Amino acid sequence: MAVAIEFDKLTKEYDGVLAVDELSASIESGRITGFLGPNGAGKSTALRCLLGLAKPTSGSALIEGSTYGSLLKPLQRVGAVIDSAGFHGSLSAQRNLLIICAAAEIPDLRVMEVLTMVDLEDSVNKKVKEFSLGMKQRLSLAAALLSDPDILILDEPANGLDPIGIAWLRDLLRSLAQSGKTVLVSSHQLAEMQNSVDDVLVINKGKLIVAGQIDEVRQGQSLEEAFLRYVQR
Repeated sequence: MAVAIEFDKLTKEYDGVLAVDELSASIESGRITGFLGPNGAGKSTALRCLLGLAKPTSGSALIEGSTYGSLLKPLQRVGAVIDSAGFHGSLSAQRNLLIICAAAEIPDLRVMEVLTMVDLEDSVNKKVKEFSLGMKQRLSLAAALLSDPDILILDEPANGLDPIGIAWLRDLLRSLAQSGKTVLVSSHQLAEMQNSVDDVLVINKGKLIVAGQIDEVRQGQSLEEAFLRYVQR
């Protein structure tokens, strides 16, 4: 199977502290990969390097063999949820997405399609500053889906979602993977990850601890039990 994302000895240092320490791992196309680790493990830093938001100290983070900045029209090829704070609060959900469409050369008609996908079709004219955290998270997902990208990179996409929203997200991610898309999702919600992902990467203190298909990593345990076993060694 083709490799969609690859970390090759990725290292990122801040003020003498290693946030990511020679991380090497591959994410296969058409699968959902859970990117797991304790707080401060280096997950968000690795994703920021992958998306060109931080420059590696050494090593590389590649999408289909290229850095994010080297991709032709990257906003059309990669969708990302890093946080839900990147919207203009005084503008409506629809207006925020139309601005993204203009920047990424995406047809405007796609806005209503993605708002419907994330169950925000009744809030298109509502100002984002009036959104709950869960609604902002859904809007972030809508923004990531605007270009119908082949690769999705999601950092804590379930943040702020209630149990119904979490179940909805699970079904959405599974449907995206079944359509051939690659999903890399970072999350602390291990019980949900157990029901959602095909493969798992676990890092701790910037280093890769274990990687593989979820059943291989779990070894008959729950994902939470396996996770604690790996990170507490």
